[in-house]
Amino acid sequence: MWIVFAFGSAFFAGLTSILAKCGIQKTDSTVATVIRTIVVLIFSWVMVFVVNSQNQIYSIQIKTLLFLILSGLATGASWLCYFKALQLGDVNKVVPIDKSSTVLTILLAFIFLHETISIPKIIGIILISIGTIFMIEKKDVEKKETKNNSWLLYAIGSAVFASLTSILGKVGITGIESNLGTAIRTIVVLIMSWVMVFVSGKQENLKHIDSKELFFICISGLATGASWLCYYKALQDGLASVVVPIDKLSILVTIAFSSIVFHEKLSKKAKIGLAGIVIGTFSMLL
Repeated sequence: MWIVFAFGSAFFAGLTSILAKCGIQKTDSTVATVIRTIVVLIFSWVMVFVVNSQNQIYSIQIKTLLFLILSGLATGASWLCYFKALQLGDVNKVVPIDKSSTVLTILLAFIFLHETISIPKIIGIILISIGTIFMIEKKDVEKKETKNNSWLLYAIGSAVFASLTSILGKVGITGIESNLGTAIRTIVVLIMSWVMVFVSGKQENLKHIDSKELFFICISGLATGASWLCYYKALQDGLASVVVPIDKLSILVTIAFSSIVFHEKLSKKAKIGLAGIVIGTFSMLL
């Protein structure tokens, strides 16, 4: 069943990227992160009471709580980087870099969680790495548009923190029900997001959010919540080195919808890169 949850996580994560992109056309990405996190927090705590895991709060071990907090901090940092990158760059360029966190996660899982690295996984790492490089280029690069390339640094930051999130989260939910673990992590993300809003002096922007974008931000939060609940259930029961690659297949959902919604197209080179990422991901399951 954990594989089913992993694929569910991929589907909802793919929707999250598109919905979030629709919600940050005019709205500051940090402000949008705060709103999304509030939605995720409500959603995750509702699920805690639905599965009746709230009683475990009183028996959480210090080590578990520590790793959940660290995972939440890594998640917050990843989100802030990711949605800033989405705001500055194209979905088809940002998402592949973010999904390359798979490679780092597998290496960290091998080092810290002592999960095995087989030949198929090594092949998968190579294919995902090459595929990501191929996908960074956009089809209409010949237009030579003078855009700010700072999105690339934010996208790389998102991938690094996403990898740390997976490893820390895996350790943090070993002794706790996954929905409760997700809810606790979300509190940390919300606090971190609010701190960033006030540090950057963007709290006034909350009063002037476009109603249409607010709708998409909230829906994005629901998709994120659903993705998280599936992801951490899969991570709790399965191998991090397998769950993470499946989750990253959300790139297929994202690119499909980005083509429909934003009319972003892939070049032949990017399509080859996408094929490499997909084949590499499936090789992880062998």
